[in-house]
Order: sequence, then structure tokens, then C-alpha cells
Amino acid sequence: MSISVKYTAEFINLYNKLESELQMEAREKIVMFKEHENHRQLKVHKLHGKFAGYQSFSVNYRYRIVFKYSEKNGTLFMLIGDHDIYK
Repeated sequence: MSISVKYTAEFINLYNKLESELQMEAREKIVMFKEHENHRQLKVHKLHGKFAGYQSFSVNYRYRIVFKYSEKNGTLFMLIGDHDIYK
């Protein structure tokens, strides 16, 4: 079963600013997420503080994708970037 994912405008803008090699790596992880959302390689985890209610997963050692589940909208990818996105 494949998971339906939507993207915020901010996510798309941040994604487009990434180097093409990193974009390709992110696409691979997004496909992996869609096929099996809790894949061990992704290290999906809940966030806290101002991001309570959100989760994230790893693109690589440095970059993360922040997303939110919504019964109404499904899975919504909010942000992509290094740990500075949490500020």
C-alpha cells in the first residue's frame, strides 16, 4: 500500500534550493516513506517543543523532512533541510 503525500509551498521552495544530488537522495527517501512509512532506515520520530504534533525522518545524516499526519489531509510534508529547520 502506497501512502499519499502532499507538499506545502514552503517544502517545495526548500526542496528546489537543494543541490540536485541531494534532491535525488530526498526523492529516494520519499519513495521509501511512501512504500513503508516506518522503514528503519528513515529513522521516523516524533518531534517536541514548537514542533509537537509533527514528525520527521532522515534523508541522510544531516538533512531531515518534517511532516504531519492529518485525518483530513493525509500526510503533509512541511519542511526539508538540516537541523536549522527546527529553529
